Amino acid sequence: MTKEGLFNDVLQVAVVVKDLEVSMKKYWNEWGIGPWSIYTFDPNTVKDMILRGKREDYIMRLALAQIGNVQWELIQPLDEKSIYAEFLKVHGEGLHHVALGTRSYSETMELAKEKGINLIQGGTWFGFTYTYLDTRDDLATIVEIYNQPEGWQFPTPEATYP
Repeated sequence: MTKEGLFNDVLQVAVVVKDLEVSMKKYWNEWGIGPWSIYTFDPNTVKDMILRGKREDYIMRLALAQIGNVQWELIQPLDEKSIYAEFLKVHGEGLHHVALGTRSYSETMELAKEKGINLIQGGTWFGFTYTYLDTRDDLATIVEIYNQPEGWQFPTPEATYP
């Protein structure tokens, strides 16, 4: 018998980096990964920022590119508060989280609560809610899930590379 899971797609792989510009150039020039759309996430662009279950502002700059059907994300923390800054300090640059598609955002959040899995970071960016679940004990990585309104479109990037 096959059990139907809540997760139904791999949407994104995210890597924390020290320097976004250097990393984008390396990905593009040495590996042909890109082009990159660049965004800053801060209190001006993200509403209801959450850090470890509490309202807390944080800042990061990120770049997004597609590799096949999966989005690749590079994240440079711009403060010392975010889970990215913590990761960089402890582990250095590297794979930080995977975003997974869900049958239902609310069902997934309910299951996480039942399992005692904490929301460790999140916010709402131009109407798009992102949530990081601390699934490291169960899945050996942090999982990000989305609550994306129907018809949602990415905002215009503040910059692109190349």
